[in-house]
Amino acid sequence: MTSTIRVDALAAIDMHVHVEVDDEGGTSLGGELMAASAAYFKAGHRTPTVDEIAQTYRERNMAAVVFTVDHQSATGHPPISNAFVAQAAARHPDVLIPFASIDPARGRAGIDAAVALVDQHGVRGFKFHPSLQNFDPTDRGVYPLYEAIASLGVPAVFHTGQTGIGAGLPGGGGIRLGLSNPILLDEVAAAFPELKIVMAHPSFPWQDEALAVATHKSNVWIDLSGWAPKYFPPNLIRYANTLLQDKVLFGSDFPLITPDRWIADFDRLDIKPEARPKILKDNAIRLLDLAE
Repeated sequence: MTSTIRVDALAAIDMHVHVEVDDEGGTSLGGELMAASAAYFKAGHRTPTVDEIAQTYRERNMAAVVFTVDHQSATGHPPISNAFVAQAAARHPDVLIPFASIDPARGRAGIDAAVALVDQHGVRGFKFHPSLQNFDPTDRGVYPLYEAIASLGVPAVFHTGQTGIGAGLPGGGGIRLGLSNPILLDEVAAAFPELKIVMAHPSFPWQDEALAVATHKSNVWIDLSGWAPKYFPPNLIRYANTLLQDKVLFGSDFPLITPDRWIADFDRLDIKPEARPKILKDNAIRLLDLAE
């Protein structure tokens, strides 16, 4: 896929947008988990099509990183195809940037798929959800996949902190929150210094761990998706204004949180004028190598 994104004309780049349905009606989550996450976030239109996502961001003069999550080995639910996400994004190269998701349980086949997705389908990064995919990020069995992604030169986004998926269900639907403790990514970042790691979300209840890792490891970033900014903890705002202003990224978690709601809340935060454009766009341009 050849991107035609004109970054100089964009108001923002949303680093965290979910593709929840494909053109055949396949969904990213089973019914119980989908309903629980919609209730948790009080989401309206929970499953927009890729074309609807593109229109949403085009109307707002924004670009969006789009992806799904392959968690079939943990949940039994068949994933939305990464090839579909890439091909659908290719219909809208002016606003959509495709990422892929590889289930770590796929082993060698997953590594081969990752390489092909970048080389043949124009994928620009990868998304992991340790809690939903039921894997420990420090498991040495996943390291060959990290090595491949690092060699491809694209970033890896990891869900961190609590998740709305499974929230309120008995046993949380079997989803284990501790697998998404951001301190686990410190070990990954140390082992793979060339791997660009993005810790997704304010990492409740481990926000200080996330800030420590991002401050200490030059290859670790933070996206601010999944929370309305009015709920950001003060320490996160403090670091976004100072030590981490070059490593913090705008992300909404659409369709769970709309970019309109996120931006409206962000505009009310006490963010320094020099940090604001970095968070909304400039840091993502550097991370994704989108400079014109």
